[in-house]
Amino acid sequence: MKPLLEAQHLEGRLGGRAVLRDVSLELKPGEWVAIVGPNGAGKSTLLRLLAGLLVPSAGEVRLQGRPLAQWPLRERAQQLAWLAQQGDTAPELTVRDVVQLGRLPHLGLLGTPGPRDEAIVDEAMALTECSAWRERRMSQLSGGERQRALLARALAVQAPVLLLDEPTTHLDPPHQVALVRLLQRLARRDGLAVASVLHDLSLALHADRLVVMSGGQVRACGRCGEAAVRDALAEVFQQAVRIERLGGGWAAVPQLGAVDEAGR
Repeated sequence: MKPLLEAQHLEGRLGGRAVLRDVSLELKPGEWVAIVGPNGAGKSTLLRLLAGLLVPSAGEVRLQGRPLAQWPLRERAQQLAWLAQQGDTAPELTVRDVVQLGRLPHLGLLGTPGPRDEAIVDEAMALTECSAWRERRMSQLSGGERQRALLARALAVQAPVLLLDEPTTHLDPPHQVALVRLLQRLARRDGLAVASVLHDLSLALHADRLVVMSGGQVRACGRCGEAAVRDALAEVFQQAVRIERLGGGWAAVPQLGAVDEAGR
């Protein structure tokens, strides 16, 4: 199956400093990929390059086989939905107003939402469980409620590629679990290509594939059941976690014995 989005030998710089080096990655339809690694590994930079929000200093991102830079902005926005780690929106807007912004790539600034657009917005809010407070203003929401509204906005785009930077931010455990199930559904049932940066390894291990990063490079890429992936996880996290089989899946077990005498 051909990838919907692919990175070829990407390099990225921030403030003149190299933060990403020779990264190649494919995102295929029907697959949820979790990007993991320690702080400063380059995870968010990679996702921003994939979204076209940063220009690579070397290498190329291709969307449906075509260089991302060659896509008109509106067409690109119809194909790539993005959720930032700290998403901004006007505090006076209602939740429904914010979710409707996800239809802008299809309607344009002056377009009027039709019945289909309204139905898509309703479905996105239902999927993220924010329908009950659709008329509340964003300034009245908790951090978790706000995150769910912003996720609904991304879903309302109905793009074939979904890029999420720390989507579990501010979410309580029940909604973290609900998000994992939603990402699995979007990929496996609806055929989207989903990539998410996650700090919580316990959640990331439910993805179809893991991309393990450290020092701006990909250290391993594959299913969590692969020994090379588990070994890379232990290495990049300095043996602070151990990946073990738990029931029908995998779990990240803290290695408290790895704490040194200085308490690190």
